[in-house]
Amino acid sequence: MQGSVAVVILNFNGRKHLETFLPSVIEHSLPFTVILADNASVDDSVNYVRLTYPSVEIIQNQANDGFAKGYNDALKQIKGRFDNYLLLNSDVEVTPNWIPPLLKVLGNDKVVACQPKVLSYSDKSKFEHAGATGGFIDKDYFPFCRGRLFDNTETDLGQYDNLEEVTWTSGAAMLIKADQFHEVDGFDEDFFAHMEEIDLCLRLGKKGYKLYCNPESVVYHLGGGTLPYNSSNKIYLNFRNNLFMLVKNHEGFLWTKLFRRMALDGIAAVKFLLGGQIAFVWKIFLAHMGLYGNLFSLLKKRKVLKQNTYQYKQFKGSIIWAYFVQKNNVFSKLNKRKFEL
Repeated sequence: MQGSVAVVILNFNGRKHLETFLPSVIEHSLPFTVILADNASVDDSVNYVRLTYPSVEIIQNQANDGFAKGYNDALKQIKGRFDNYLLLNSDVEVTPNWIPPLLKVLGNDKVVACQPKVLSYSDKSKFEHAGATGGFIDKDYFPFCRGRLFDNTETDLGQYDNLEEVTWTSGAAMLIKADQFHEVDGFDEDFFAHMEEIDLCLRLGKKGYKLYCNPESVVYHLGGGTLPYNSSNKIYLNFRNNLFMLVKNHEGFLWTKLFRRMALDGIAAVKFLLGGQIAFVWKIFLAHMGLYGNLFSLLKKRKVLKQNTYQYKQFKGSIIWAYFVQKNNVFSKLNKRKFEL
């Protein structure tokens, strides 16, 4: 039917999260279909869901090939059955009536994806790191959110409760039109995990589609369920994938932009070194080596993407300058003129 939704939860050895968070999804997602996409778990999470929640459909991938490929493989198996996919992390508690406000926004033909307000499960008065009330990137492709700049998450006082066009919607909870997801071939599987949703949203934006956050819908995200936020592996994936994203999607002259961005990574490495976080410095080095190893394939993808000429909403300034130099530590203090297309 028109407006049909599959709530798809990707799982890997996540019985604990499923026990905690799946009940709210089941309770508040009717009449829509809930699907567990399992990435070859070796715990008993699949059997637990099969026995406890028989209404949940189960798709079993053959291997744990990461977030991006896991979702791609699962969604290919249900292609054509649903108008929309609601991609949901396994560590998210949802609230009553959370889906209709997102569907309402997708009623516009140009809007391809919408996310809810994402608050912290651990402190429900604060925004959560992964999405808050919608994501943006700055001129150097650093991501940030309404309600979260770097590690500073704001208290939710209703200051961002307006419907807002954004650059990217959070992979923690994203309603996306199925046809357009497949039109751009879904997530880039070379990302494995982290920032793959930002790359997806940039590719959709370059085709002229719009993305929104509708805070009428609210969810609570635990965060760090797969990799803790201070994990050295997360540092590696975030730095590497951010460079992947820049090379693929930057519209202007690439090499000066890439040099500037890698120099900023070097400054971050010095900061980690002075803080005694040697493992993080090593991971940034490996991230840059990962870029060099994939540069040829990234340039091929860039050539294809440059055929799309639409501009997406972006912060034209430097979030590093605004945050660390100008001391603007909340989103509302950023220069709004620099968000204009």
